[in-house]
Amino acid sequence: MRCKLMFCATASVMLAAPVSAQEVPQQSPPAYNCDFEPACEVSPGIYGNMASPVTSKFKLSIGGFVKLDYVYNSVNLGSANGIGLVATLQPNGIPKTSSVAAQQDQSLFSARQSRIWFKAEGPTFLGARTGALIETDFFGSGGSSNETATMRIRLAYGTLDWANTQILFGQSWDLFGPAAASTVDFGQGQTAGNPTTPRVPQLRVTQKVKLSEQNSLKLIAALQNPVQDSNTANGTAGESWGAKPNIAGQAMLVSKALGVAPGFWGLPMNQLTVGLFGLYGNQEIAGNGGTVDSWGYGLYAFVPVLRSADGKSRAMTASFEGQAYRAANMSFNYATVSPLIGPQGDKTGAKGYGLFGQMIFYPTQNLGITAGYGMRGAENFASYTRSGIKDFQKSNSQAFANIAYDLNAAVRVATEYQYVSTRYGNVTAGTSDFGKANVFRFSMIYFF
Repeated sequence: MRCKLMFCATASVMLAAPVSAQEVPQQSPPAYNCDFEPACEVSPGIYGNMASPVTSKFKLSIGGFVKLDYVYNSVNLGSANGIGLVATLQPNGIPKTSSVAAQQDQSLFSARQSRIWFKAEGPTFLGARTGALIETDFFGSGGSSNETATMRIRLAYGTLDWANTQILFGQSWDLFGPAAASTVDFGQGQTAGNPTTPRVPQLRVTQKVKLSEQNSLKLIAALQNPVQDSNTANGTAGESWGAKPNIAGQAMLVSKALGVAPGFWGLPMNQLTVGLFGLYGNQEIAGNGGTVDSWGYGLYAFVPVLRSADGKSRAMTASFEGQAYRAANMSFNYATVSPLIGPQGDKTGAKGYGLFGQMIFYPTQNLGITAGYGMRGAENFASYTRSGIKDFQKSNSQAFANIAYDLNAAVRVATEYQYVSTRYGNVTAGTSDFGKANVFRFSMIYFF
């Protein structure tokens, strides 16, 4: 009898367990987590909407992507901190043709460019929607291998959104240089005319001004972290500090006249946008006779060349994006080659310029083709020589082309070719004045 009772009790528990472990049935499948950028059936977009939130204090969405890169470099770009994976993020330039590195090629695999984000939607405040975003990846400095990759903050900000006004506080993109090369390469042309980083802590206000049913102005102003200041407080020559934040802004005309076409990676669908951007800051330098300014200004344009048929589809769409800028003492975001030039006690900001343009074409909904060119140049070469700066970078350039295909809403495969080069001035005796690299890349991305 005792055995029968134990058997019945055990059987009851075993039968009940699957029922208690079942998920709560849903009346209908949840909407796929995407923002129609360009369409749910194609790609989930960079940051999804709140259609399928998870449980939190407020609504919360989780997303990101897994990215595998295989890269072949015709020269050795190094491996520390994954620098060999980013041909257009080489602060010291492409190795000279006379160097040992130029005689060595390399193959690299990596998943360090994978990322994850958390997006929250909170309660309203004085009629404004509130929200927050935190994004991280594994490309932080200090990681000695793929297995010891270091996480870092990419974005971390909160927003208050009214109908025509937004306040953003936290870490986001620098307002200077809005164009990013749509490369599979994680560097996105930063040293070749696309100074898109660093992402900086800031307080930003965006205001939309309606001009007509077709046109509006988008005005953005921000106080940003003065990245040019070292603030080391060690009393050494060349140390820099400052009491003022950087001031940055954009003034863009946005128009519906040409419809929309794909932007970066084919994910957003953008309208005609033309305007100005700029940044100003300054710094004190130990032993210098005066304050040194950081400044930059430029022109930006995004043009839908072939518009989307319905505002969502990418089939038979094309766009052009470009920018040109001039800057001084802005090596902190790669807008200029060097921060300072001149003798001790009379340092001034090194000046430079950048040019960039790219075309994105989608012959079908899933197939994207992108090609572009960008370059960054230094001004007044003689000033570098007088300052005793050896092997300074006269110019850096990138020509690239890539093809991406979306297998479904989650999986993308892409391949890319880049020709990246650096021209040097005041070169060390016995060395060349030129470096070049041919880079071939194959990537697979899983958006979630």
